[in-house]
This record gives sequence, C-alpha cells and structure tokens, in this order.
Amino acid sequence: MISINKKHDCTGCYACYNACPTQSVSMERDKEGFLYPEVDLDTCIDCDLCKQVCSLLHLKYVNNNPVAYACHNTDEKIRLESSSGGIFTLIAERIINNNGVVFGAVFDDDFNVFHSCVTEKDKLWAFRGSKYVQSKIGLTYSQAKEFLQQGRQVLFSGTPCQIGGLKSYMGRDYDNLFCVDIVCHGVPSPKVWQKYVSYREQCARSSARRIAFRRKDEGWKRYSVSFLFKNDTEYRQTFHKDLYMRAFLKNVCLRPSCYVCRFKSLHRQSDITLADFWGIQMILPEMDDDKGTSLVFVNSDKGRLMLEQIRRKMVCKKVDINEAVFYNLAAVKSVPYNPKREKFFAELDELPFDELVRKYCADSLGARLKGKVKSGVVLMLRKMGMLDMVKRLASKVRV
Repeated sequence: MISINKKHDCTGCYACYNACPTQSVSMERDKEGFLYPEVDLDTCIDCDLCKQVCSLLHLKYVNNNPVAYACHNTDEKIRLESSSGGIFTLIAERIINNNGVVFGAVFDDDFNVFHSCVTEKDKLWAFRGSKYVQSKIGLTYSQAKEFLQQGRQVLFSGTPCQIGGLKSYMGRDYDNLFCVDIVCHGVPSPKVWQKYVSYREQCARSSARRIAFRRKDEGWKRYSVSFLFKNDTEYRQTFHKDLYMRAFLKNVCLRPSCYVCRFKSLHRQSDITLADFWGIQMILPEMDDDKGTSLVFVNSDKGRLMLEQIRRKMVCKKVDINEAVFYNLAAVKSVPYNPKREKFFAELDELPFDELVRKYCADSLGARLKGKVKSGVVLMLRKMGMLDMVKRLASKVRV
C-alpha cells in the first residue's frame, strides 16, 4: 500500500485514489491544507495498485523534441477573458466539435478549486483564467477513462504533475486522449486561499460573487486580482500589491513537492504546454500589444496536428525554445524554498491574513536593489546590442 513518509514525495495528484478498487484510499488534508492519501487498513486488500500508479514512484522520461510558438487567439473577447493568449479555448472547442469531453479546473460556489468536465462550448468560460490554488482532482481520472473507453475524445488539462498522475493511472496510451499542461510556478495551499477569501469578504462586509486572478484592465503585464461582491462593491489590485499574490510569488505557501518538482522539463508528458509568454517584447516585439500572448510548447505528434487544425484562428509564430525559456525559467526550474515558509504556516491560524503576509512577505532592501540592478543591466546590454548574444550564451550554459 502507498505510504507518504516525506511530504515532498507526494504531489496530491489523486492517481492512487482513483485506482483503488475497494475505495480504501482517501485524500485527507494536513495542517497546511494540502491533500495526501491515507489508506483504510480494514478494507485494503494489498493489491498495491495505489503504488503502481504513483507517478513519482514510476516517473516517466519522455524522449521528444518540443517546438515553441508565440500565439494568441484572433477572437479579442476570448483573448481578454483568458490569462494569456486564449489558446486553451481553441483546443477545447476543437475537441467538443468532435463530440469530445473537456476536463479542467473550475471554482465551486465557495471558490474552492476542483476539476470538472463539460461537453458544451458555452460552458468553457468556467475553465478560462488562471486559478492560483491546487485543484481537487476527485474522480475525474476514472471519469476520463470511461469516456476514452467509449471511444470519445478527451481533453484533460492540468498542472504537469496532474498530467503525470493521469498518464500513470491510465496505464497505457489512448489515441483519443489529448493532454494540456501549463508552465507552473507552484501550487498554493487551498487553506491559505480560503483564509484570503474570508479576509476579503470581511473587508467588503459581503460574500464574493466573482473572483478573477488575471484581469487585464491595466494590461496583461500588470494584471489585477479582482473580487466582485454581492453588495456590488469590488476589490481590485495589481498582482505585485495583492496580499495573496505576494505570498504566492514569495513561495511561502506552496506544496512541499513544488520546491523539488520532478515534472519541470522541456520533455513533458502532455501534448501541448501553455504559458504566458513573458519576454515577448524582447523576442517578438511586433506581437507585444499587452493583451496577452501564449507561449506554446508542442510536445507530440498529436500536439502538432492540433496546432495545424486551430492555426487559422490565431496569430502564431515559431520561436527559439531556448530563448523563450530564458524568460520563462519556471518551465524547467523549481522555485527556491522560502526559509520563512514554516513560520508562515505556523502562524496561519493565529494572525489576520494581512498581518501574516506583511510579516513574512515583505521585500528586503537588498531584494529591491537586486531587482533594480538586474533591470539596469538588461537595459545597458540592450543599448550596447549585446543582449541577444548574452541570452544565447546563457541558454547554452543551461542546456
């Protein structure tokens, strides 16, 4: 049976939960709010299926040659409603047009994040937009398998570790399964997220009606977190000032496995990887209109075919993958562990959310100076015409 001895050895992917034939595996929250498997010894039949489908115990190496593109949807409405370029919607619509099923992360009525599926295009709006919380997979792996065995096309989207869990659970390749993952910074604790939602509702003296992590009213690069409340008031703040996003980007509230992520790679199990194309102004300035551009890694033959099928509905230009990764290191590199993380969680139940974040997520003077120096160096290299050369050298060193 599966047993988690070290927290960083579990991504919370739910593969073991879906695989257990006697429903002896349950997913239980720890004190930090993350889900881990627990086995009921009274009903366990020692079949070891839970261990056999663990994606970390049986990590798969993918031998492929991914190709990178800069893309955005030509439908401006969809693009502005999406986190970056609106490419996920084009893929999902293609699957649904073929009588397929689309799985992805959505909010429930209390703004918890969980995986669900739809078969109608007018319901895809719930999947659009980033959700900076670890989603609850539930039984969606087994549901997806049922659809696949019926011969229907399935699009499953999620974090790289969730796609790894899905593939491990499936046990074999399905021609009618299409997987999309994302370039993931890391997954924050659902408990931290719910504490923040409660804090915002207390400040507004009203419950939330709509939450969006990536409003583009001030542009894609300065996206805002927005809470619309039932008393018709709104909270909106740019990401670098919002309390929750500060904790997220300071890495104090992420799952332990995120600091040693084994799924960060250019050789991914998904067919297509989607991300924000940070650095687009350096690589393809003609595509930098601050409305959102997607970085797309095409990882498989199925991914290449999909890109061709949706290409007429988007602006799409091939880019050097190493140049793209230069500005998007989260694709291949885990976030650094924040030494304040343990104390942050120790006081999570004790301090008000704003005090907690200000105490453990304040920028030091050194960090601010480092950021200014880095920006100055980039500007200087650009003026000297040496920036491209430095990027190429840095890419060769990393590879």
